[in-house]
Amino acid sequence: MHIVLQLIPKKYLIGGTLILLGLSGLLVMSTIVAITGEFEKDSQQSDVTEIEGGGIGVGTANVSPEVMRYQPLLEKYAQKHGLDASYVPIMMALMMQESGGRGSDPMQSSESYCDGTVGCIKNPELSIDKGVLHFKSVLEKAKYDLKLCLQSYNFGGGFINYVMKNGGEYTKELAISFSQLQYQKLKHTGNYHCIRPEAIPYSACYGDFVRP
Repeated sequence: MHIVLQLIPKKYLIGGTLILLGLSGLLVMSTIVAITGEFEKDSQQSDVTEIEGGGIGVGTANVSPEVMRYQPLLEKYAQKHGLDASYVPIMMALMMQESGGRGSDPMQSSESYCDGTVGCIKNPELSIDKGVLHFKSVLEKAKYDLKLCLQSYNFGGGFINYVMKNGGEYTKELAISFSQLQYQKLKHTGNYHCIRPEAIPYSACYGDFVRP
């Protein structure tokens, strides 16, 4: 071996050594990146909980710890208002969409409770009480069509009437056109803005048409 090394010019030995060191460094960095990525992935997943829509066939949704803490209250008011407990996971997913479980009105119930007034509810339990009642109301008006119910929770009961006059079945196109019409009627109030980027090209700035 010593003889073989003597026969190889030093510049090639140095070059080979540098290549080996470089490859070793890349291997170590790849390992670190892989481990770090898995750690970050696990950390992100620990921030949400996957829930299932029990008994009504609507799949799963990821909700935050802020939403999870309200599960007992949602169950309490579902029972109070005579709503089947299988809808509690749906309302948790709805709360995640509305507020992420944050703020004093996590179910965004103010408009339905106070005749269109935004921000009148300052108590999370009142928000949940009125939110469950509103959910049950639009669910019944939508004849238990869950997609229509979820969109109407955000748009208001007027969307159900709009759908019934335009084919009788929820579609995303109807949600967009209703949002456009309502925005044109109400944009002078200054209360409605295109918060979601996907709404801007449509000028569909009333409510959130990205629902079901």
